[in-house]
Amino acid sequence: MFKFSGDGRMSTEPILLDATDQVMGRLASYAAKSALSGNRVIVLNAEKAVISGRKSNIVEEAMRRLKTRTLANQTTAPMHQRRPDLYFRRVVRGMLPWKKAKGKAAFHRVFVFMGVPEEYSKKKATRVPGADASKLRTVYMTLEDLAKEIWRPETS
Repeated sequence: MFKFSGDGRMSTEPILLDATDQVMGRLASYAAKSALSGNRVIVLNAEKAVISGRKSNIVEEAMRRLKTRTLANQTTAPMHQRRPDLYFRRVVRGMLPWKKAKGKAAFHRVFVFMGVPEEYSKKKATRVPGADASKLRTVYMTLEDLAKEIWRPETS
């Protein structure tokens, strides 16, 4: 699926991926691998990506992760994302060698959006063939539903 120009170099054309009814992990893995190979990757409709498993287990795991904190300097505390697009982006980051220069460069080539921005509305987004949620034989929930479950306004 990678696009090469005639002289063997990567094309500057970004890879558009539609996350609607796609398994989040499989889609994120494809996006990470594409970004590592030098392509710009744009993920659309991130809130419609799905996570397989029972809703109670998924929410419980996300809430447990949200409670991770530090007693030291709060500026170095872990940042926990609750918005679907940022949550998906963090999943992609976990699949990259973040502490190496090539991993950070690849991460900066990944763009994730909720919905479809106007500039990409006319272009055709591709779907990752092995990531279709219709092949799942278990229950699943969307990232949008997860975000609604874990959203809690900060109380001080």
